[in-house]
Amino acid sequence: MAERGDREAFVTLATNDTYALGCLVLGNSLRQRAQTTRKLVVMITSGVTQPMRNQLSRVFDMIYDVNLLDSRDAANLQLLGRPDLSVTFTKLHCWRLTMFDKAVFLDADTLVLQNVDELFDREELSAAPDAGWPDCFNSGVFVFRPSEETYDSLLKFAMSQGSFDGGDQGLLNMYFRDWATKDIAKHLPFIYNVVSQAFYSYLPAFTQFKDFVKIVHFIGATKPWHHPYNTATKEVTPLPESGHNKDYLQIWWDIFMTLVQPTLDPSLREQMGGLVGELAALSLQSGVTCGGSQAHLSEQERKLNWERGQVDYLGADKFDNIKQKLDQSMKGPGTEGVDFSSTPFKGTSSSISISVSSKAKAPNPKK
Repeated sequence: MAERGDREAFVTLATNDTYALGCLVLGNSLRQRAQTTRKLVVMITSGVTQPMRNQLSRVFDMIYDVNLLDSRDAANLQLLGRPDLSVTFTKLHCWRLTMFDKAVFLDADTLVLQNVDELFDREELSAAPDAGWPDCFNSGVFVFRPSEETYDSLLKFAMSQGSFDGGDQGLLNMYFRDWATKDIAKHLPFIYNVVSQAFYSYLPAFTQFKDFVKIVHFIGATKPWHHPYNTATKEVTPLPESGHNKDYLQIWWDIFMTLVQPTLDPSLREQMGGLVGELAALSLQSGVTCGGSQAHLSEQERKLNWERGQVDYLGADKFDNIKQKLDQSMKGPGTEGVDFSSTPFKGTSSSISISVSSKAKAPNPKK
């Protein structure tokens, strides 16, 4: 007969290499810091490269390939200001892990500070209240029982009812709609899913109970790996708009730099690219600061940030780059010989001055 620990697992999800970094830190926090006796499973989509998959296999007992699910509910996702949350519907695949009797799902942006194996004594669906609306649970941490029947039921429910917020949290709260009132035993204490921003909204409570916190959840568009980290001082500098607590960000980076980064082969920099590649090539002796900008975001992520009003004024969205893009867009048929690059914008005017060579005619404006 299999040991109980072999039939229970912590499960997380990575849809790309960047979130896989979060999974690596999470896995190490469970394995090394919390000393869990349960299995570790990471679900991955095709957005995770083979080199990163190899890295994940060093930490997790199982890598489970899944297809990307999309809520198709763009309007409600926009209401949340997080259109990128559509991919989180892929989380539903966790119910297909029927090789386990029970599991605990943890988002890739969570960090385990203390052993939480006692969560497996809870029943489905156990979760902590959401700080924004406590009658709903936060879906970043929850206890569940894998079941193909439940998975099929969730998909049918999603197609017929949708989600009130366009993401997995709205869907799961609608599906498990009696969570708020039926059984208080399924309400996890807040210490199992403490959103980092809560420390500032109720500082006296944080001061009183901080030693009891077991799982920290870095909610929001800014994640731990986005904050500037100096390899010389070994300190992280929180981005002020994130509201994240420095102490917990420091723990995240300490785990990354001691247990994750040394295992990342520097030769993977070009294969992985972007922020992941830069972090793979870091040296503690280099004295450089990484993170802290949107320089390594994909085009889709950068577009989403722009639409949310999160403009990278000093990086990809700086004035010179915008002007260059405008110049390129204006160069079309019939503009040969037109110099779009020599004259900058004037003051706050949105007009552009152009010079025309003797061999070219400026295009006539529409009347």
